[in-house]
Amino acid sequence: MFETEKQQEKALLVALDTGEYEVESSLLELSELTKTAGAEPSFSITQKRPAPDTATCVGSGMAEEIAGLCQSQEITLVIFDRELSPTQIRNLEELCGVKVIDRTMLILDIFALRARSREGKLQVELAQLRYLLPRLSGQGTAMSRLGAGIGTRGPGETKLETDRRHIRRRIGNLKEQLKEVETARGELNRRRKKDGTVTVALVGYTNAGKSTLMNQLTQAGVLAENKLFATLDPTARALKLPRGKTVVLIDTVGLIRRLPHHLIEAFKSTLEQAATADIILNICDASSPEAQAHLAVTEEILRDLGTLDRPVIPVLNKWDAVETPELAARIPGAVRISALKGEGVEELLLRIEENLPEKTFDIKALLPFSKSGIAARLREEGALLSEEYVEEGLLISARVGERLYSLVKDFELL
Repeated sequence: MFETEKQQEKALLVALDTGEYEVESSLLELSELTKTAGAEPSFSITQKRPAPDTATCVGSGMAEEIAGLCQSQEITLVIFDRELSPTQIRNLEELCGVKVIDRTMLILDIFALRARSREGKLQVELAQLRYLLPRLSGQGTAMSRLGAGIGTRGPGETKLETDRRHIRRRIGNLKEQLKEVETARGELNRRRKKDGTVTVALVGYTNAGKSTLMNQLTQAGVLAENKLFATLDPTARALKLPRGKTVVLIDTVGLIRRLPHHLIEAFKSTLEQAATADIILNICDASSPEAQAHLAVTEEILRDLGTLDRPVIPVLNKWDAVETPELAARIPGAVRISALKGEGVEELLLRIEENLPEKTFDIKALLPFSKSGIAARLREEGALLSEEYVEEGLLISARVGERLYSLVKDFELL
């Protein structure tokens, strides 16, 4: 007998306000994450405390209230807007009689659901195992689940081995496999640099419209949904600019406030697609009241990735839905667009052109002795990589821009 309709899980969202972050915004984000994972965020509850309770995170009275809500409202899932310890999860599950997960488990679950490429799947499994490893002892029912709903996708779908040595061996194996993938990508990046290919990375808060913009500019056919983390695997497509120059446009994984450390580590290689790009487009949903905060989150992560020497263009997407246009005045150099309608796209392409780096070429050339002045010029400008006197003249290798290339192109060895 086949199951014709899967029952949607009914979730209760719980936030603990200790003053560390803006709880209301974070809870709204948790609600969107819950919908993305396929559950219905039916109720939410917040408690103010100076610090989390070691046994149940919230106070004992609130824990009892949560258990009562689960029973009276037929709640099947409780999601906490912070990371829980194995003890807290076990105690809460025993008290409430339903599954309890935390924010990190929810995001990991969405990533497991969204990963399509081999690299994406490897990264998700690595993040999940790193998260589970310190939680193996005493997790109780949470560790014995067989893929049934949110918090159990990815490696949790088959019964997870609780032997720490087995988990560590698997983590080591995943790291090796990811290293191979990263080496291949590094080689691709080196080839792009050698060929003088310019890369433009789309970065920004999740659900800001990066994939919609990618589709608008390149007809890439990238999945564009009104859900968080609709794109997990990076996509690269050629983009021809108005003056004829072709660049490579790269769509990257969406960012989020309080992105768990496990995920930042696991997806560092993917995020480095942005770090190695020549130009970065920092895209935000301008219609969101959190637009400026979202741009700041992205800027902070870009800083951590070491992109301060690269041009970053703020892009205010969904501008057609903006009711407070003064936002643009607060963000210097911002370009206003609607990726869905194609509005403002021409201006964005012109801004990309304005920020193009000078094209460079790696060349080998044989300079006649009579042209040794060219070698001196290359030395002065730091473009000369190596030189060797041979019978016919001076054999050089150099990395040159278009201006210097015009001096040596007649002597280039093909």
